[in-house]
Amino acid sequence: MEGMFRVLSFWTGIFTVMFFLGHMHTTSLIFLGQTGFFLLLSYLKLSERMYIYVFGAYLTVFFAGFTYWTTFMMVPGAGH
Repeated sequence: MEGMFRVLSFWTGIFTVMFFLGHMHTTSLIFLGQTGFFLLLSYLKLSERMYIYVFGAYLTVFFAGFTYWTTFMMVPGAGH
């Protein structure tokens, strides 16, 4: 299970670099934090059940934040 968190940290690290190269510095910092979080978790040697609980909590926070952002913060039609 810790291997999957290392895979997650690898891909969030790739996204960090791509966002940075695309001059999206705030998003790059958010993904850098996620990369560090996943990498730290991968070396904690937790039980498989605890890894699932942590990932479930991560998804809950992400989806709540994403839903809030898209509902209340995004301006409709601003991408044109």
